Amino acid sequence: MRRVPFTGDEKESLYVALDRHRDALLWKIDGLSDEDLRRPMVPSGTTLLGMVKHVASVEYTWFCGTFGRESLEVPYTEDDWDSDWRIEPWETTEGVLAYFAMARAAADAVIDELDVLDTGTAWYGPTVTMRWVLIHMVEEYARHAGHADILRELIDGATGPFEGYPT
Repeated sequence: MRRVPFTGDEKESLYVALDRHRDALLWKIDGLSDEDLRRPMVPSGTTLLGMVKHVASVEYTWFCGTFGRESLEVPYTEDDWDSDWRIEPWETTEGVLAYFAMARAAADAVIDELDVLDTGTAWYGPTVTMRWVLIHMVEEYARHAGHADILRELIDGATGPFEGYPT
């Protein structure tokens, strides 16, 4: 696990921060059964596996969609914004994790290709920079990694940072 560099450039620092939160979310699901990953632990129905599916969809939307790159279909519509949070009965843990890995790789390719000042068009219309998208995604992952901390604790009592995660 890399630490955000103390003297790194802007793009490297933002990318490493994003990657650390991605890894933290994956750590929070590590070792859980399929049943636990699908179990809603809060009244909203949020599940850990649904959260992984959601952030994968968000990666495709913000990195690929914003900057005009191809991506897999994102599982939500204007009629049902929460559908990317739901795990359908036919979806497998392995399939959701593969979707996440593909989204992460596609996003990484866009990050590698573009400069922080390069612009794209957000799904709802405004022009945004890669810098803005990286900051937004660090915020998105940090928020959901915190949610995952709580869900994991409710499932099996596991708390704390993952091994090797420097504070």
